[in-house]
Amino acid sequence: MLPMEEPKDTQPLPDRLSVDPTSPHHVAAVFERDVGIRFNDKERFDVEEYCISEGWVKVPAGKAIDRKGKPLMIKLKGKVEAFYR
Repeated sequence: MLPMEEPKDTQPLPDRLSVDPTSPHHVAAVFERDVGIRFNDKERFDVEEYCISEGWVKVPAGKAIDRKGKPLMIKLKGKVEAFYR
């Protein structure tokens, strides 16, 4: 697979990123473009948060929700790659 080239006007993806706007790891400028996550060489579409250096992603645990109505998250460990689509 050929590496994808990023346009010059796009900032590089951070080491840790969350889609939750209340998280301290949320960077709104990154989400102006579509972000893809490859976890253990398979593209995932349900990732809520990732950390490349620590090698984990957080994904919803089925239909379970917490008392605030947000989905419960589980942390999966493995090889994480983030890229712009």
